[in-house]
Amino acid sequence: MKDSVTTPDAPAAIGPYSQATTFGNLVVTSGQIPLRPDGTLVEGGIEAQTRQVLDNLVAVLGAAGTDLERVVKTTVFLADMNEFAAMNAVYAEYFQPPYPARSTVQVARLPRDVRVEIEVIAERH
Repeated sequence: MKDSVTTPDAPAAIGPYSQATTFGNLVVTSGQIPLRPDGTLVEGGIEAQTRQVLDNLVAVLGAAGTDLERVVKTTVFLADMNEFAAMNAVYAEYFQPPYPARSTVQVARLPRDVRVEIEVIAERH
């Protein structure tokens, strides 16, 4: 059975989607952008924005009964691939070996003109 995940510790969904959806032991998050839980945008460079995105994912995964250690796949969307190394340095602070599989792509534009968006797939405990 499919269920929706909601937490006040991450930005609320602003459309017809869930912060995450669970199906059995599978957790699939929606893409998180660098919004604080109150909906305000994090200013600053790619490092600050990546940190907020990953903090949001930690909160959503926690509400779903899992954590970053159980993430099996991430997808990273960057506004500028030249910021890959800086994003990757912050990303490496949050994930430990064995690392999840990952795709990273540059996109033409992200919501609210942010620098980064990340979505994950994880297993629940």
